[in-house]
Amino acid sequence: MNGRKASNETLLQGMIPALSALKNVEMAVCPPHVFLVEVASALAGSPVALGAQDASEHADGAYTGEVSAGMLKDRGCRYVIVGHSERRTLFGDTDERVAAKFEAVQKSDLLPILCVGETLAEREGGATEQVVERQLRAVIRRCGSKALASAVLAYEPVWAIGTGRTATPEQAQAVHGYLRRVVAGEDAAVAAGIRILYGGSVKGSNAAALFAMADIDGGLIGGASLVAEEFVTICRAAANQ
Repeated sequence: MNGRKASNETLLQGMIPALSALKNVEMAVCPPHVFLVEVASALAGSPVALGAQDASEHADGAYTGEVSAGMLKDRGCRYVIVGHSERRTLFGDTDERVAAKFEAVQKSDLLPILCVGETLAEREGGATEQVVERQLRAVIRRCGSKALASAVLAYEPVWAIGTGRTATPEQAQAVHGYLRRVVAGEDAAVAAGIRILYGGSVKGSNAAALFAMADIDGGLIGGASLVAEEFVTICRAAANQ
């Protein structure tokens, strides 16, 4: 929940010219819902896609305050984040609700970015693989493994978000590799094609090392996306892989 109209405009003006020069990389920004119209206008003609930070599992109805995937499509979105760690921990999004949101996003012909990840206590308890697999399988049970072919997967260790702690490239790769093996157990072709992003305090200084890992296909950028130079550096690192 960051940004204002004026600061968003300044941020995008600092990003778009440099990002427009990049090749071989897919990029998107996901602003708060209230800024989607202005951001869509600013992105027009650029290679940067528009996404949203969340969507309701409901298509329509008496759900005051909610925003449906269909509404987001009307605003020009291509991507929608579902299951972000803050939605899970602060707002009670269960695995089942995240799966329902994933389904609703796809029914509106948008691409869900499905976030999975463990807390510090879960990592220290040796439950990382169990947790991320449980979160992923909730979607597979509801939507089927082939639905992942029209989605993006993102691993965001909760313990490495805004804490000053960062997973090493090897730690991140271990989880990414495990996630790809879980998908491969369902459908090898889907596993080979799915993009798995890393979302744990990616910065300009560590992006290249993270993106060099075999199963890390890009980043889900948090705080660094609020600094134009940092975000551009990260995107350049992705383009150079």
